Amino acid sequence: MKYKIFAGTCLVLIGIFVATSFYYKNQQAQMYDNMAQDNISTFVRAHSQTLGSDDAKVILVEFMDPACETCAAFSPLVKQMMAANPGKIKLVLRYAPFHDGADYFVKILEAAKKQGKYWETLDVMFKSQSEWASHNNPQPQKIWQFLPKAGLDLAQIKRDMNDPAIVQLIEQDIADAKMLNVRKTPGFFVNGKPLETFGSKQLYQLIQSEINAKQK
Repeated sequence: MKYKIFAGTCLVLIGIFVATSFYYKNQQAQMYDNMAQDNISTFVRAHSQTLGSDDAKVILVEFMDPACETCAAFSPLVKQMMAANPGKIKLVLRYAPFHDGADYFVKILEAAKKQGKYWETLDVMFKSQSEWASHNNPQPQKIWQFLPKAGLDLAQIKRDMNDPAIVQLIEQDIADAKMLNVRKTPGFFVNGKPLETFGSKQLYQLIQSEINAKQK
């Protein structure tokens, strides 16, 4: 009898836990949906770098860190997803420079934007990341030996990266990341919906579900 009572109690507790978790996830999803509709600027700012058609029905927002290994690994995967769905996805990059000193590389990226070399510079950064972003022995100055591959005027970069406006936009992105509960990079949102279970397959499924929804 005691065993049956114990087992029954456990089942009730499990049921309550499952129901509570389901309710919480629904509430969280509703919160992000409301935020996406009522306060789009939390996801996309005027300074945000974008890639893809402005007419795209699926907006993929990525909070990223140039010194993040996983961000570097996901970059080609995201581009593959976009290539497989031409005109349907717009990528919006936001900054979450959580690694020590990562804002240094964000400043370089923003300076490169003024030369029209943003994506080329980010590609060079990701490909050379292991040379300058080691977590055990980071050497940020090494990035300069790779930047010429992006076709940059390095002297101009060194001047432009000190623009106080860049510090302000980094602070804004960090504030938005905090508001959206982004704690790790990359942090993905698809049409305002967070990628709750991280992984390339899960990201593809979330994107595809939004594409299918918009086609109905």
